[in-house]
Amino acid sequence: MLLILTVIFAALVFTYINGFHDTANSIATVVSTKVLTPRQAVLLAAVTNLIGAFFGTAVATTIASGLVDAQVATMPVLCCAIFAAIVWNLLTWWLGLPSSSSHALVGGLCGAVLAASDNRWSSIIWSIPGKNHWWEGKGVLWKVIVPMITSPLIGFIGGFIIMGILYCILRNWKPVTVNRTFGKLQLFSAGYMGFAHGTNDAQKTMGIIALALVAATTTGKFDALPGWLSFLKTLGPEAGQPVHIATWIKIVCALTMCAGTAAGGWRIIKTLGHKMVKLHPVHGFAAEATGATVLFTAAHFGMPVSTTHAITTSIMGVGCAKGLNHLKLSVVERIIWAWLMTLPASAAVAYATVKLVRMF
Repeated sequence: MLLILTVIFAALVFTYINGFHDTANSIATVVSTKVLTPRQAVLLAAVTNLIGAFFGTAVATTIASGLVDAQVATMPVLCCAIFAAIVWNLLTWWLGLPSSSSHALVGGLCGAVLAASDNRWSSIIWSIPGKNHWWEGKGVLWKVIVPMITSPLIGFIGGFIIMGILYCILRNWKPVTVNRTFGKLQLFSAGYMGFAHGTNDAQKTMGIIALALVAATTTGKFDALPGWLSFLKTLGPEAGQPVHIATWIKIVCALTMCAGTAAGGWRIIKTLGHKMVKLHPVHGFAAEATGATVLFTAAHFGMPVSTTHAITTSIMGVGCAKGLNHLKLSVVERIIWAWLMTLPASAAVAYATVKLVRMF
C-alpha cells in the first residue's frame, strides 16, 4: 500500500513540475503580448485546464494501457519512470528550454519497462495498426512517434498560414485598432489554449495513476482495503473492461498542474514569448488558435502530443510569416535539440535507475 501511495505521490510531483513546463507554454503568448498579467493568465489557465481535463479520457487510456505491457509496469518500475521524467523536466526547466513533458514521461515509461523486463523489447507496445485508419492504431509508433513528427509540422504550417491570412485581411487596419481588437480576441484564444491543454496534458498523469491502480487491483493488493478506500480500486483491460479514469483522479491532477504553473513557469514563458520572436496580440491569437487546435484534435484521437511542440512551432510559423529575420534561429536550434534528446534521454535515465535499484 505504501508503494502504491508513493507512485501516486510521485505522479503528482511530476504533474506539478509539468506545470513549470507545459502549462507555462499554454499561457506564454498571452503574457508576452501583455494582454494579461502573469497572475491573470495563471488564473485563466487554472480554470480552463480544469474544464478541459473532464472532456474525454482517450489520452489517459493510451498511457494506461496502450504503450507498455501492464504486467511489467509494477509499482517500483513506475516510480523509476516518473523519476526519470522529473529529472529531465527539472534540468530543461532550469535551462529555460521548453522541452516536452509528454515525451519525458513516455520515454521514462518505456526505458523503465525495458530494463525491468531484462531487455525484452516486446514489453513495449510498438505498433498495432488500426483497422481502418492509421490514427486508430495503438502503440508507440502510432500514438507517440507519428504525432511527434506531424504535430510540429502542422503547428508550423498552420501558424504561418493563419498569420498570412490575417496580414491580408488587416493590411489596411491601423496598428492601434489591430492591437485593441486582438487584445480582446486573445482572451478567447488563450482560454481555448488552456482548455485544449487540459484535454491532453492533464490526462497523462491520470493515465500513470490509473495504470498503478489497475495493477494493484488486478494483483489483489487492494483486496483487504477498508471500505472508505474502495475508491482506489480500478478495473482495467485485464477484467474485460476499459480503464475508468475516476473523477477524483481528474480533479487532483488538474489542480496540481495549475499549482505548478503558478510556482515556476516564468522561465519557459520568457523563452517562448520574448527570446524566440517578438509577439503582438494578433500574433499571439494566431499562435494560440493553431496550437490549441492541434492539441484538441490529438486528444480526440488519444495521442499524447506535446503542448510544447504545438505552441512553439505555431509561434515559429507566425514568426516566419513576419519574415525569417524576426525569428531568432539560435534559440530555435536549442529548442529543437531539447526535443530530439527528450525521449532517449529520459528513457536512458529510467533504464539506469531500474538497474541501480535492482543492484542495491
